[in-house]
Amino acid sequence: MTEAIIEEFLTMSTATVSDALDRLGIPGQCLGIKPLDPRTMRLCGRAFTIRMIPAETPAGSVGDYIDEVKPGQVVVLDNQGRQNATVWGDILTAIANRMGIAGTVIDGNCRDAHLALGLNYPMFSRGWSMRTGKDRVQLEAKNVPVNIGDALVCPGDILFGDSDGVLCIPQKYEQEVLKISREIELAENAIRKAVEGGMTLLEARTQFKYHSLQTRTK
Repeated sequence: MTEAIIEEFLTMSTATVSDALDRLGIPGQCLGIKPLDPRTMRLCGRAFTIRMIPAETPAGSVGDYIDEVKPGQVVVLDNQGRQNATVWGDILTAIANRMGIAGTVIDGNCRDAHLALGLNYPMFSRGWSMRTGKDRVQLEAKNVPVNIGDALVCPGDILFGDSDGVLCIPQKYEQEVLKISREIELAENAIRKAVEGGMTLLEARTQFKYHSLQTRTK
């Protein structure tokens, strides 16, 4: 079953949670990582991390880890932003979709984008290409801290993605991030309601302290 905290984050937007991270001074935004289809793709789950390195001779494997990933987890691949070697394709997409994996986040490229789009499998990456990673990169480590779009992601952290991109919510701070996200959401909803009731935007934003919602407090 999906954790309650995962379900609650899924009712929000990454914009709201990003503001909460900013208030706490946590650089969790995975910059430059976007969904294949911003209209439909969302993900939220705990990170199963993978770090890739340039291939040695002979080259090691790029993808035999998939059988270890649990349903509801997010596969997080640190390929150091490489555009010349993909690390995820149609076989992994089909297996992950069948297993109930929550999605994939890649600092680098995927390929076989058509299948992820057809299945609406949540795929977040820097881009896509046909060029294989086999004999170009190899798996160095599993479930270790990795870097994704300038954000540090540790195993078990929550990855949350929607049309605006993806961010990492550190496990250590997830309850605090959730609490602040709720406060921001309540304030922004109150601003919308006040404006609909005739208040000017300036008045509403001032009353509900809009300009300090994301201001760092730590």
